[in-house]
Amino acid sequence: MQYMSTRGRISGLDFKDAVMMGLADDGGLLLPQQIPALSRGDIAALTRMAYPDLAFRIISLFAGSIPAADLKHLIDRSYQAFDHDEVTPVVHKDGIYVLELFHGPTLAFKDVALQFLGNMFEYLLKERGAHMNILGATSGDTGSAAIYGVRGKQNINIFILHPHQRVSPIQELQMTTVTDPNVFNLAIRGTFDDGQRIVKEIFGDLAFKSRMALGAINSINWARVLAQVVYYFYAFGRVQRATSCEEVYFSVPTGNFGDIFAGYIAKRMGLPIRRLILATNENDILTRFINQGDYSTAQVVPTPSPSMDIQLASNFERYLFYLYGQNPGRVNDAMSRLAATGRLEFTAEELACVGRDFMAGSATRQETLDTIRAFHAATGYILDPHTAVGVKVGKELTGGEVPLVCLATAHPAKFGDAVREAIGQDPVLPPVFRDLDKKEKRCELIDADTGSVREYLQKNALA
Repeated sequence: MQYMSTRGRISGLDFKDAVMMGLADDGGLLLPQQIPALSRGDIAALTRMAYPDLAFRIISLFAGSIPAADLKHLIDRSYQAFDHDEVTPVVHKDGIYVLELFHGPTLAFKDVALQFLGNMFEYLLKERGAHMNILGATSGDTGSAAIYGVRGKQNINIFILHPHQRVSPIQELQMTTVTDPNVFNLAIRGTFDDGQRIVKEIFGDLAFKSRMALGAINSINWARVLAQVVYYFYAFGRVQRATSCEEVYFSVPTGNFGDIFAGYIAKRMGLPIRRLILATNENDILTRFINQGDYSTAQVVPTPSPSMDIQLASNFERYLFYLYGQNPGRVNDAMSRLAATGRLEFTAEELACVGRDFMAGSATRQETLDTIRAFHAATGYILDPHTAVGVKVGKELTGGEVPLVCLATAHPAKFGDAVREAIGQDPVLPPVFRDLDKKEKRCELIDADTGSVREYLQKNALA
């Protein structure tokens, strides 16, 4: 399997080089040059497997340059860090299937990909006798999952930008209480979109990127998306065995389009998904795109689901590549237009194509809290606010004719304030969260300025 850029000037990379490059050197995002097509028989065999075996089989289709025994070892090692035998179990509650993605070390769905990517980086760096300085931005969960994926690993320093006082208290503590010498937390005076912009601008300076040996751990790295494809297959198999269904809906709370893009790849591979339901909070640029063809930026609105408080979705470019018939020239034009005007427009034919794969809706702050409250009253099960957005929108847009799977992207204890407001009680704190506020912290406050972050990297990066 070889990889190419959405912008057309990078192609022919093997999986190892694609992982190490992260953001393509032409400013685009990397994708496989072909997506494997699986038969119903193939899918039936895959979805009967245990999670690590399924992950090995799916990832192998895209990572042929990694020896099979090495890849199997990396995957098995990655999922030993999870506290549930199934890794991503599915539970049936209130007529829907909840795909629990929060059983990793930081209790968020990002662990599924970042435990794997951290181990993959360490493996490739050792193989090449090299070092890496990881630079990433987070709206909350990516940062802690990335840090836990590489803390203490040899030949890696990690620099994570998070928006100051715009993540939940526990999300902030999960990052800032990791004091391993190779971990650097930077709180920027701005939004997640500012952090994402800084990261892309720094990676766009190819000479600096090379000199600093920069690597990407945000979902701009294809390996992140690939690892997330697996749990769509796993969940489908579990629901099919319970219901004998022929197809399912997946409802995905998303702000950055990475998690739902993994579902789109699974659908292109042949997984029988009737529609992917995109669920947003008040920061609804993606919902407006799908429902109205309006992809235009606005001010970021703080919500109870802060990991989705995003306007510019970094993975959207990958979807545009397919929507535009895999035409990199059109992608280049669109991204230039977006940078200049803050908006994109789409034809009726393009929106009809979008509608064959996606439905979308949004939830206000009050609707999110009401969903947490009603779901808890009906089942005793506590949703985190991001998952509540997906549940609200998924139930609203489907009628029960096929099963609905809602992705539970984080443990509710990560968002205790929202849960308390909704149901009048705190979620039970998992042991990993207890006494976090008493631990030593290390973090630096910095302007949301590309030059300031570059200067900090120059002073602290591995050389």
